[in-house]
Amino acid sequence: MCAKESDLDSLLVTARPDLNQRLGQWLDHLSDERRLSDKTLLAYERDMRQFLRFLTGHLGGAPGLKDIAALRPADFRSFLAYRRRHGVQSRSLARGLAGIRSFLKFLERRGEVNAAASDAVRPPRQARSLPKPVSSKDAIDITSGDLAMESEAWIEARNAAVLTLLYGCGLRISEALSLTGNMAPKTGSKTLRILGKGRKERIVPILPAVCQAVELYLKLCPYPINAEGPLFLGARGGPLNPRMIQLAMEKLRGALGLSETATPHALRHSFATHLLSGGGDLRTIQELLGHASLASTQIYTEIDSAHLLSAYDKAHPRR
Repeated sequence: MCAKESDLDSLLVTARPDLNQRLGQWLDHLSDERRLSDKTLLAYERDMRQFLRFLTGHLGGAPGLKDIAALRPADFRSFLAYRRRHGVQSRSLARGLAGIRSFLKFLERRGEVNAAASDAVRPPRQARSLPKPVSSKDAIDITSGDLAMESEAWIEARNAAVLTLLYGCGLRISEALSLTGNMAPKTGSKTLRILGKGRKERIVPILPAVCQAVELYLKLCPYPINAEGPLFLGARGGPLNPRMIQLAMEKLRGALGLSETATPHALRHSFATHLLSGGGDLRTIQELLGHASLASTQIYTEIDSAHLLSAYDKAHPRR
């Protein structure tokens, strides 16, 4: 059961009991059957709370199931306009509408509402921003561990190992930090099993450089690494906080003169972009990244095209 009491308490003040019950069942469905991450569940719950607060004022009282069933497209547009007036950007508005639609679709499958009204509302148009990878040279400099940015050698090696996993395997930082001791890449390791977003498993190949970086960290780490415990430890021996890797990246980009877009996640973008530039096909890259949709991977073709056009503009004699 994912619908914690603290989650539902925040909804109780703006919804009638019958609607509160359905909200709890929906949250449980998202967690148990759809297997959405805790972060996504929290975002959906927050978006629904904002929607219910709006409806309370819009309808003149706390909404119930019948009120939800009677909503028209104009009601949803009023909600989006209300949120826009409060400074909410298009991306957040679109996510909020997606969460509302998910809830209504859940009720529709139960035969309790018709979700057509929300489907008739177009989400706000979003300006598409391309991921910003770092160059292959900068990625190698970042993951080398040669800049002596930390006071202790084992922490330097730990940071380099994590960053090498992000660039060498295309992992998200949460995926790298979820690795346990018995999953540590070592000499001879060929693949790594990753549990990604939505608890979906994927297999990624391991480069020798990744194994070398992790083995150096294991050699220098002053704390015992338990087989079932976290592979990467913090300065006091507990699980490593992702913020420490973000701070390490901030130091590195300062030392290397990189822009603020050079983040740990940019190394994952770099992994995909550099594979594509080297002749990798989109389907393979999709599998390696763990994207559910090929559309999420296709954005890297735009980066590659933009790079080629830039090089053309700089090199062509008639520029």
